[in-house]
Amino acid sequence: MGVPCVRVEREAGEETRRRLAEADLVAEGYEIAVEDGAIYVPVTNPSAVPADLDVVEYDAPARETETMPADQIAFEPSYERIGDVIVIDEDDPERARELADAIMASDLPARTVLNRASKVKGETRVRDWEILATEDDATPTEVVHREYGCEFALDLAEVYFSPRLATERHRVVEQVADGDRAFDMFAGVGPFVIPLAKRGAETVGVDVNETAVEYLRENARRNGVEERVTAIDADVREVAEDYEGWADRLVMNLPHSADEFLETAVRLAGDDCTLHYYDIQHEDDLYGPGERAIRAAAEPEYDVTVDTRHTVRSYAPHELNVVLDVRLTR
Repeated sequence: MGVPCVRVEREAGEETRRRLAEADLVAEGYEIAVEDGAIYVPVTNPSAVPADLDVVEYDAPARETETMPADQIAFEPSYERIGDVIVIDEDDPERARELADAIMASDLPARTVLNRASKVKGETRVRDWEILATEDDATPTEVVHREYGCEFALDLAEVYFSPRLATERHRVVEQVADGDRAFDMFAGVGPFVIPLAKRGAETVGVDVNETAVEYLRENARRNGVEERVTAIDADVREVAEDYEGWADRLVMNLPHSADEFLETAVRLAGDDCTLHYYDIQHEDDLYGPGERAIRAAAEPEYDVTVDTRHTVRSYAPHELNVVLDVRLTR
């Protein structure tokens, strides 16, 4: 049976493997194979592979030396990795315990297993966790996550972070030119801000979560971009006056309520500004509500052009997380 693999020429193999590893996309249960001058790198999620890479089905050999959670339980496990913390989402306590034990007994680099105990809640968008297993009683929810060449220190109990958006963040970052001025209105620990700064942009990140902003500053230092990062602990509406007309690029990743901040976004936008507006909408009208809200806030001061309408991921039955890339031209 074929395994989804990225196929590249042999000379590009190591660079591609490193790139996929940084995005946490390499399937660790299979060997990387070489055939007829091409390298086949098995991947965990074909839909998350960058668009410039080819995904094919290939009979990659399984790694016989590794034990994976699926080898030890009678159901198909679902989990995601954030650094060496493994996150699961199981309502059944017995299944949760069985899966946690299997993860810790496997060859996954797992220090802690967390089970989601609540939905994201509150102004700071954090959730409750059930600690099912840990080798670090002091800080079981603290982790260093690596993504596309960047490192992010964070505490899952104190901040919001989603590794599922890695490919989307990379898509945005690749649009940025050296010297651009980028403003993240809901920056968290910096998953947009840090790679934007590494790309050469002057960046400002604002968040109401004081702990997230502390991590943002640490992550700027960790990635060597502190000189290009300004981190502000505040409601973005309180600091808009200081950056009026400043931004070449705005990130609005607050999909349940970003529309409430569009007037502030317009204040921050420069004469020619690209807005990345994230939304969650019903499948019957995915982009209309966001586009109408942006036009209502920006016109006639700006000409509004929608450059991209893109589905990021499924969110709930009949609801999708989407993004609009919108150009505001004065």
